[in-house]
Amino acid sequence: MASTTDDSLDFDDAPTADDAVADDVTEATVTGEPVEPRTLADLLEREGEVAADYLEGLLDIIDADGDIDMDVEGDRAVVSIIGDRLRHLVGPEGAVLDALQELTRLAVARETGVRSRLMLDVGGHRARRRTDLTVLGTKAAEEVIATGEPVKMAPMTAFERRAVHDAIAAAGLRSESEGVEPQRFVVVLPAQA
Repeated sequence: MASTTDDSLDFDDAPTADDAVADDVTEATVTGEPVEPRTLADLLEREGEVAADYLEGLLDIIDADGDIDMDVEGDRAVVSIIGDRLRHLVGPEGAVLDALQELTRLAVARETGVRSRLMLDVGGHRARRRTDLTVLGTKAAEEVIATGEPVKMAPMTAFERRAVHDAIAAAGLRSESEGVEPQRFVVVLPAQA
């Protein structure tokens, strides 16, 4: 067997788990255990990448055109599918979008080993809905301020409740969610004296 002096074959220079962390903080180590992300930002970026790959594969399967946009808002990754003729991915009252978001979260959790709170939007549906819910929450807050009485709102999804809670907080009032899914709703409360 011929010997060689080629440095590329030197096992002392072989990639280590530390090198894997440097390249991609959430890839599996040599032992197969997930590597902890260095920061929350690293994890959220990785979640967005995994989600984008999953969604691109899905778009290919259903032969739909759309661009994937990734962002981080607060403490969650936000992935948007942008394009025309994507209404079928939203469905009635966002039901298909909610299901697609859950499937995407599962795909992300499988790859990262961490439960994902990723938010998915399709065709700007959630952005428009958030605007509508902010108006609704602001009107409920105005009613509570005028009457001094709590206001119970209609049942909403977790996304919708979060948008309303944010609007209520911006108005300087308190709110809480009550009930059991799928009939969980927001109660807007007067400010504490």
